[in-house]
Amino acid sequence: QVHLVESGGGLVQAGGSLRLSCAASGRTLSYYTMGWFRQAPGKEREFVAAIHWSGGSTYYADSVKGRFTISRDNAKTTVYLQMNSLKPEDTAVYYCAADASRRWSGPSRDLTYDYWGQGTQVTVSS
Repeated sequence: QVHLVESGGGLVQAGGSLRLSCAASGRTLSYYTMGWFRQAPGKEREFVAAIHWSGGSTYYADSVKGRFTISRDNAKTTVYLQMNSLKPEDTAVYYCAADASRRWSGPSRDLTYDYWGQGTQVTVSS
């Protein structure tokens, strides 16, 4: 079992930045492909970004490409989502997720992932 905990959310003005962190308690994330998803009020959960367990590949939703960066520090068992140039439409609860399969197959699909965190709220004011 992997227990994921997100942190770093908050309130920021449009154009600002936030860095989200996702840490695993009790075990390493070294061999898990990691993803970030978000869910805005009244909307379905959507993919944001993913990073291969090796750190060698990343994948982004078109809506965040060029603004968000996913990275990982396997030594610290932490995955990050650096969010720059934030827009009001980025407002959502952000979730991290872990895929134990070691495959890079369907990283944008939520069904790919085995474990989920509880989420952290990001609010971007205009």
